Amino acid sequence: MRYYVSLDSNPGSSPVVVDLTELPNGALEAQVDGRAIDVDVVSIGARTSARVAGQIVDLTTEGAPPDIGIVASGHRSYVRVQSERMRSAEQAKSTTVSASDRVVKSPMPGRVVKVLVAEGDVVAAGQGLVVLEAMKMENEVRARAPGTVAQIHVKAGATVDGSAKLITLA
Repeated sequence: MRYYVSLDSNPGSSPVVVDLTELPNGALEAQVDGRAIDVDVVSIGARTSARVAGQIVDLTTEGAPPDIGIVASGHRSYVRVQSERMRSAEQAKSTTVSASDRVVKSPMPGRVVKVLVAEGDVVAAGQGLVVLEAMKMENEVRARAPGTVAQIHVKAGATVDGSAKLITLA
């Protein structure tokens, strides 16, 4: 199955193409942007241990595709993982921005460290809106779609639950 992976640190960049094939013996055959990669993956509860090109990486994931959070070796990142089918379905939809892209929600419980925008600001897709601290790590919550900041629902210092409204875009 082909997957398209976009990293949070590169909004707007081309996704990495990952092809995974499960072999009859249960092993995985992987190619990243056309290059064969030696990989082995074992899931243990919510944790995943992967051997990639000879290095072991322990991963914890949160959320559900296409947008998931990953903690690997103490570093948190957000990635967008779309299967070929998901990507085709998304492209077939109209290019209008959905209501869910207009309401920016907290991806996790945490404390608001800083609000990076003000009401009336025009923002681009991928632009940072709020900095959240969770598990002693700061995470920047970004806009999924372009728009104008209509309402800010939080202030610096506030504690929020996962899926709490942070900002509404118009």
